[in-house]
Amino acid sequence: MASFELPEFVGNGILKDHMDTLLADGWDDVPTLKMMSPNDMDLLHLTQLQRDALELRIYLHDRSLMQYADKLEASGRNLSELLNTQPSVLTSEYGMKRGHVARFVDRASACGIEMPSTLSLPARKRTLTHQGMRMTYNKNDNNNGGKSSSIIKSGFQDPVVLRKIAGAPIDSKGIYSARPNNSAHCCGLLSPHLGSEEVTPLSVLEKIKIQILTPEHKKGNNPFKASQPIKLPPPSKASELWANQPTLILCLRRPGCVMCRSEAHQLYARKPIFDAMGIQLVVCLNEHIDAEVRAFWPRYWGGIVVVDEKREFFKALGGGRLNEENVITGFIFNATARANWKRARATGIEFNSNGEGNIKGGLYIIRAGNGGVAYQFVERNFGDWAPLEEVLNVCGEIQQ
Repeated sequence: MASFELPEFVGNGILKDHMDTLLADGWDDVPTLKMMSPNDMDLLHLTQLQRDALELRIYLHDRSLMQYADKLEASGRNLSELLNTQPSVLTSEYGMKRGHVARFVDRASACGIEMPSTLSLPARKRTLTHQGMRMTYNKNDNNNGGKSSSIIKSGFQDPVVLRKIAGAPIDSKGIYSARPNNSAHCCGLLSPHLGSEEVTPLSVLEKIKIQILTPEHKKGNNPFKASQPIKLPPPSKASELWANQPTLILCLRRPGCVMCRSEAHQLYARKPIFDAMGIQLVVCLNEHIDAEVRAFWPRYWGGIVVVDEKREFFKALGGGRLNEENVITGFIFNATARANWKRARATGIEFNSNGEGNIKGGLYIIRAGNGGVAYQFVERNFGDWAPLEEVLNVCGEIQQ
């Protein structure tokens, strides 16, 4: 999975000199840039070379091949021409490894994330306002999310859309994760702590104190100063996060874990959808290790990162106690956890084993102000992810 760092996405190509204009119109993060449509490009007066560069970089980012972006762009060939290039030429002229060539020419190897037709990018609204135009769309224009028609037709999987889940409770009782696969724990002889079956009361969460480690990733918004450690601010009330807008809080077990990084990446990749629904994205860590935060943000997550050193969020997910398990019972003898690990490893994300890894996390979606918890998900097996469709549906209900 490719990095969400904006300078890395733009690189040293033709888009670099145009970034100030894009940022001024609200196209200020990688997921939003990747959803730019041809209509948006018209409003921004992008040249054909700039359009070709953006199309190429979106395609490479989807396939984690950004290391070749500058060289391929400098060739002067557009994406269609490059896809029709002989594999041997891709290797000899651009230094592309054999496995990377196969990934590059496989047009169906990545999923195009699209904005649901009922939503609009905040950046698009700003662009239209800047141009003095009304929000109008052709009903036959299916909001292709920044992918040109040549890419859409080349085999992308169906985009994520918001759909009602029959019978799913979208209220203060939330939607819960599946029961863990107990049969995988030594034939059912071991019974790990399952956490609470009830949604966490808002009164519990309001008492939690957190420290903000990073802001949202924007140009010039860098909390890291050379090799100096991140300076922690004084603790503040967690309730300030959702005081004015609904907030999704992803409680990560360990930022260096491949399963945790994969979950964070696939959520943040949909940031424009969450932005359109007015949902703020926050990652909560249970400990602060400076090097791990630097490695995690913004490569795998460009949103806000906070630390809960007393692990109160994690205790709340466990119904008042930490939901923890060792690697023997929680991974080696748990087939579900091993399957989760294989799924995450398939993304090609780098990982390490630094820090606390036995405290399971989860996810909260909290309404603004005193609205309470709309949804919570408990990581019962290592690597369990909140079902993305459930998360989007709950956020959609809040937005409506």
